[in-house]
Amino acid sequence: MEKTMNTADDGRHALTQLGRQIAPPNSPEEAVLERVPAPNPDKRYMVRFTAPEFTSLCPITGQPDFAHIVLDYVPDQWIVESKSLKLFLTSFRNHGAFHEACSVQIASTLVDLLNPVWLRIGAYWYPRGGIPIDVFWQTGDAPAGVWIPAQDVPSYRGRG
Repeated sequence: MEKTMNTADDGRHALTQLGRQIAPPNSPEEAVLERVPAPNPDKRYMVRFTAPEFTSLCPITGQPDFAHIVLDYVPDQWIVESKSLKLFLTSFRNHGAFHEACSVQIASTLVDLLNPVWLRIGAYWYPRGGIPIDVFWQTGDAPAGVWIPAQDVPSYRGRG
């Protein structure tokens, strides 16, 4: 998968989406995911992004699938620019792939872009056919000394 990944060396001049009106990309392959230098590369901390209304398409039926995505990562030298992440996640609305593929693609793309100390994704997919599918992946053990809160997603219809 080819993906454009812009880098702002000083956190400003290479960004192409922040502060501009940008049309949502039609696919994850068209999305431009951007990064900026981590403001505290000498400290270990966790960053969490939550997308409670994530949408993709079933690759067989074309019907929409919905998920509550929780992304946690411990930066090294880079952090993801949040508007570009939002546009990247939005690009899945027209993307046909199984839950597992979407979830791991999101996490793998971020790992490739950021080279974080650690990253995990919890993808809590809403039920289809009466069965919720949850997908979890991480790069390895969480680093010692970093507070890593639980990814508790409140119960919603169709769960337990």
